Amino acid sequence: MSAIDVITMGESMIAFEAQGCGPLREINSFQKWVGGAEDNFAIGLARLGFKCGWFSRLGDDEFGKEVFRTIKGEGIDVSRVIFDPDAQTGVFFVEKRVYGEFNCYFYRQSSAASRISPVDIDPDYIKQAKIVYLTGITPILSESACQATEKMFQIAIENGQTIVFDPNLRLRLCDITTARSILIPLMQKSSYVLPGENELKLLMDCQELSAAIDKVRAMGINNLVVKTGDKGAVLACGDDKAMNIAGFAVRNPVSSMGAGDCFGAGFVAGLLEKQPLEQCARWGNALGAFCLMASGPYQALPGPQELQAFLTGESSISR
Repeated sequence: MSAIDVITMGESMIAFEAQGCGPLREINSFQKWVGGAEDNFAIGLARLGFKCGWFSRLGDDEFGKEVFRTIKGEGIDVSRVIFDPDAQTGVFFVEKRVYGEFNCYFYRQSSAASRISPVDIDPDYIKQAKIVYLTGITPILSESACQATEKMFQIAIENGQTIVFDPNLRLRLCDITTARSILIPLMQKSSYVLPGENELKLLMDCQELSAAIDKVRAMGINNLVVKTGDKGAVLACGDDKAMNIAGFAVRNPVSSMGAGDCFGAGFVAGLLEKQPLEQCARWGNALGAFCLMASGPYQALPGPQELQAFLTGESSISR
């Protein structure tokens, strides 16, 4: 196999998105799609022409087959995916309560992905990647998934690979104390850390973003890229003063689900193209903006020509 630009690992599930607003008990129609933080990210990169690998454990069931087919269909290498005959593929439901807001209800306990373990990690496969991308969701799924994540970090560090880590805080999976104990050490081992503003404040136990950034820097985390929603992003890299990178206005937003994952794809695309960090963050903001244009996390993501036309002002996002 030829070299891979990025390899990632994490749970993918089947989403059922309500086709109307209100509590789920009142909804009878749902749209189905595949979704998981890491595969959202990989799909965003693959659509831009980069070679990506994604793996996980999937249930040996119809939903697992759908996840596999969908991700493979985006041109992503899925050769290391394991089908588990003794566990099921996770599912979740998206509830729309008011315009632009949603709740997610996950049914993932004892899912196939939670059973991933260090023996499922192929060092020779991981070594092919220029960048290893991981999120904080996987290590809090289970003890074995945490160990698998740590092994990925170990392999990447030993081989001098770039590690991009999105903490992707999920307090429905664990309490904040547990999250801090698992995620902060991984942040300290990463080449770049891409938290959202609110999750960084929670992890650092700070009310203000500036204080949270100072606390992170005191921990030796020197390449921090904070996603700040429609405001864009804040670069806090090296000893330089934190820099705001403006976001893009979106005329008719549909859903923000997955926007952070798409930001990660744009940012990593910039790294792979050896762009300055300011431009990497701008690319991240652009893919985050595209994400807002459809239900589902990756459905509206662009190809390389569409992205470049948008970045140069030749076109606007107005779907």
